[in-house]
Amino acid sequence: MTRSSSALEPAARPGANAALLGGVAFSFVFTGLIWWLGGRLDSVTLLPDQGAAWYRWKLPEPTLATRLSAWVPYLLHQVAVWALIWAAQRQRPAYTAGLHRFNVLALAVNAGFILLHLIQTHVFYDGLAQDVSIFSSQGSVILLLVMVLLMESRRRGLIAGRSAGIPQVAVDVVRRYHGYVFSWAIIYTFWYHPMVSTSGHLIGFVYMFLLMTQSSLSFTRAHLNRAWTATLEVAVLLHGTLVAVGQGNGIWPMFAFGFGAVFLGTQMYGLGWPRWARWSAVAVFAALVALVYSGRGWDRANEIIRIPVIEYGLVFVLAWLIAGGHWLWRRLRPAGTGAATPG
Repeated sequence: MTRSSSALEPAARPGANAALLGGVAFSFVFTGLIWWLGGRLDSVTLLPDQGAAWYRWKLPEPTLATRLSAWVPYLLHQVAVWALIWAAQRQRPAYTAGLHRFNVLALAVNAGFILLHLIQTHVFYDGLAQDVSIFSSQGSVILLLVMVLLMESRRRGLIAGRSAGIPQVAVDVVRRYHGYVFSWAIIYTFWYHPMVSTSGHLIGFVYMFLLMTQSSLSFTRAHLNRAWTATLEVAVLLHGTLVAVGQGNGIWPMFAFGFGAVFLGTQMYGLGWPRWARWSAVAVFAALVALVYSGRGWDRANEIIRIPVIEYGLVFVLAWLIAGGHWLWRRLRPAGTGAATPG
C-alpha cells in the first residue's frame, strides 16, 4: 500500500509542536478544573478502606444507571480511538511537522470524552472501578510501560544500551500494534477512576491527559520527539513517588529509586547523552540512595530493585511470548496468506 498525504497541504497543516504544547496546557488547566470542582463531591458517602485490593472511590449502592454512565462512554471512547488508529494505519502517511486529519479528530475526541467524564462524575460519580479490580487498572499501566521498553529496545537497547537478546520479531509486532494496546491502557484507566480531587487522582489525571495527547499525535514528528517521550516515561517516577508520599505508606523510595534505576539502565541511553553525563547521573543516584538508606536502613535497600526486576522480567516474558506466537502462526497459517513478519 502506498503512502498517502493529508488532505491539507504541508504548509497549511496546523503544527504538531503547537498542538503538543496546547495539549500540555490543556492537561494542566483541565486538572485544575477537576480540583476546583472537587468540593462538590465531598458529600458522596464512601465505604471505609478495606485494604490494598480495595478501591474506595465508588458508590456503596450502585445502580444500573450509574454503571451504564461509565461503561457506555468508555466503550464509545475506546472504539472511536481504535477506529482512528485503524484509519491512520491504512493511510500510512509520512511523519510530518504538521497535523493529519486523524490527529485533529483524535485530539477532539479525547478532549470531548474528558469533558464528558467530568460531567458524568458529577452526575453519577462511579467509574469502571465499581465492576473491575483495581489490579486491572494497575496492570494496564504496567503493560504499557513494559511495551515501551520492548518497543524502544531497537533504538536505545534494553540494558545499558544493549539489546539483551530481545527477538527482533517481538519488537516489530509491538511497534506495529502498540497504538491499540496503549490507547486501551490509557482510556481504560481514565474511565476506571471518577474525577475526584484527591492529590493522587489529580496527579494521575494530568499524566493520562499527557499520554492521550501523545497518542493523538501519531505520524507526526512531535510524536517522535525524544525529549518529550522520555519526559512521559520519567513522569511515572514522579507520579508513583508523589502518590506514595500522599498515601503515607512509607514505600515512596521503591518508586523513586525503582523507576530511577530503570531510567539509568535504559531510558537515558535514548537521549544521546555523552558518557560523562551518564556517569554523573549514576553518581547522583548513588549519593541519593546512600543518603536515604543510611537513615532508612540498608536492610530495606532491596526496594531499589523490585520495580526493575518486575519490568525487565516482564519485557523478556512478553517478548518471547510474542516471538513464540509468531513462530506458531507461521507454522499453522494457510499457504499463500502473505508475509509472515509484521511491517
